[in-house]
Amino acid sequence: MSTPTAPTLDAAALRADFPLLEQNVNGAPLIYLDSGATSQKPRVVLDTELDFLTRTNSAVHRGAHTLAAEATDLFEDAREAVAGFVGARADDLVWTSGATASLNLVAYSLGNASVGRGAPASTPFALKAGDEIVVTEAEHHANLIPWQELAARTGATLRHIPVLDDGTLDMTAAAQLIGERTKVVAFTHVSNVLGLVNPVEQLIAMAKDAGALTVMDACQSAPHLPLDLQALGVDLAAFSAHKMMGPYGIGALYGRAEILDALPPFLTGGSMVTTVTLDEAGFLPAPQKFEAGTQPVSQAIAFAAAVRYLDGVGVPAIHAHEERLGHRMIEGLREIEGVRILGDAILDDGSAAPRVGLAAFDVDGVHAHDAGQFLDARGIAVRVGHHCAQPLHRRFGITASVRASAALYNTDADIDAFLEGVAGIRSFFGVS
Repeated sequence: MSTPTAPTLDAAALRADFPLLEQNVNGAPLIYLDSGATSQKPRVVLDTELDFLTRTNSAVHRGAHTLAAEATDLFEDAREAVAGFVGARADDLVWTSGATASLNLVAYSLGNASVGRGAPASTPFALKAGDEIVVTEAEHHANLIPWQELAARTGATLRHIPVLDDGTLDMTAAAQLIGERTKVVAFTHVSNVLGLVNPVEQLIAMAKDAGALTVMDACQSAPHLPLDLQALGVDLAAFSAHKMMGPYGIGALYGRAEILDALPPFLTGGSMVTTVTLDEAGFLPAPQKFEAGTQPVSQAIAFAAAVRYLDGVGVPAIHAHEERLGHRMIEGLREIEGVRILGDAILDDGSAAPRVGLAAFDVDGVHAHDAGQFLDARGIAVRVGHHCAQPLHRRFGITASVRASAALYNTDADIDAFLEGVAGIRSFFGVS
């Protein structure tokens, strides 16, 4: 019986879909390895947004004229497309300005529930002194600080699942931390520093056993892994368009219908109400009750074009390609003297841990910013700094790292040029 082959894609051909990648930087062809921060946009996304703005631009859910009706149809079709991309129903998807806004929406909505807003439906989600919120040591600040603030407002205690030396989560500690006092478990699907795919199924199961709400940061998984949020069983999840070939200024919050229906709104104003008097207001059902104000119409329509582009390439093929590039980076970095990889995990059977095409590392004797500038001078764009994950860097005893993150438009040649560049950093700065 033959072994099925992994799906493949032609990254060099796909690169032609991205106008920005055609340029030279510092006299060299651009090698863009910063997609973990923001991905490039294919022409179809750019053209889709421009076409809407030049042909159909109008406010949605408000006007009765032709353009308003067309805009509303396109806007809601976009919701259905993006929701379907992550295995959700359209009514389970709330438009936000990005994942940070999505996660803050959840935290502040839970805070509103904790002061009696939305009762009695929201009462089961209210937090009080003695309750616990569990996060991981690997979180992006956007999935840490909102929970710090919620704990401060409600008197709940914030607890942390540690990260082991190889970058994996300490699941033994997780099992001890998540218990009868736990009300929320918030975690990243894929670390934006380590590139490792966390065992979120186990975390969700532990949280369900404890009766806790689960909140997942899917920013680094939605563009790179096949994702079915309903099948995964997570309660709420956040992701951003600009990390998945889409425009800036829009993201989404997925939520199970019964949870979105029960939670009180966070932002209030126009577009999310039924009846308003001088003393009180009634709110529309979810998702509209979480979408106060002017809607990101052109961005939503372009976001839909982005997920259709990803679907057209094939998410399994994207994942296989990027995972292979990620392992290529890790294996190459291991061979370079003076380079320490963050999250260089190996499974018990000796195989490489599941990851996306992302690797962060420290160069002995060279500050991350200097290393990044050395690579930039060669046309290689990487991220440097703490990547909005200061506690995780502190866990590894450093303040900053260099991060290379690949996408579907990166080739083996890109990775080889990057590794060649990294190999020359220490000698250039005289520390080899």
